[in-house]
Amino acid sequence: MPYQFYIAATPIGNLKDITLRTVEVLQTVDYIACEDTRVTRILSQKYNLSAKLFDCHKFNEKERSKKIIDLIKTGNTVAFVSDAGTPGISDPGGVLLEELYKNNIKLTALPGACTVADFLSLVPRNNEEFAFIGFMPRIKNQQYQILKKHKYTNCVFFESPNRLLDTLDNIKEFFGTETKIAIARELTKVFEEIKILNIEEMIDYYSKSLVKGEIVGMIFASTNSDYEQDELLNKIALLQKEGFSHKDIVVIISKLFGENKNKIYKMLIH
Repeated sequence: MPYQFYIAATPIGNLKDITLRTVEVLQTVDYIACEDTRVTRILSQKYNLSAKLFDCHKFNEKERSKKIIDLIKTGNTVAFVSDAGTPGISDPGGVLLEELYKNNIKLTALPGACTVADFLSLVPRNNEEFAFIGFMPRIKNQQYQILKKHKYTNCVFFESPNRLLDTLDNIKEFFGTETKIAIARELTKVFEEIKILNIEEMIDYYSKSLVKGEIVGMIFASTNSDYEQDELLNKIALLQKEGFSHKDIVVIISKLFGENKNKIYKMLIH
């Protein structure tokens, strides 16, 4: 049984960044569901696509899922694209996929451009582990919750140009001035830019220039020594909450975890 539905990755900037297979499939399907028909029409014109376009975005995804399933059940093939990159990666797709699986639709993905993968390939890292959170929330306290949760993991995020400096300030306030960060703008486009600096240098750089274009960033994970320090502080806080005296806390932690008594005491009184 041939595939009835295709999830197709499209270029994130440079229109040539599309696979031969994706072009071939998009030239043969009957319909293309897209985040914005105006954006996809540019791609359609470049590659002579004859498929009918209709919108499918986060505000109508549930409704459009029914239309797509009806089209497929009447013998049509459908491809799904977002404005740029891979659908479902900080883009619509999750609701639609759930409905397609419920209806036993035969589907596959046409891999290709993805902002996160492109960005990470350009950033030197000590390990492969990372957390991708999509767009940073606007509210400072919500950002802090994310920063706390992913403090010891390379944390990848999207941000809009008009909020970038506020977010960088919040990162500096949470982590300190020496935190290392990578920021990329306009990936695959003419004015592509990648900067890897400490947070203070990054704020200084973007304070002096007009920030434009799509932005992806990564906060480098805090070190193991930071992790051990935080774990020790958590143990102290837990024992304090239970009402133990400073003397008791020093004895308990030193006995159970082999920590230096003077180190524990200094942390208690600061």
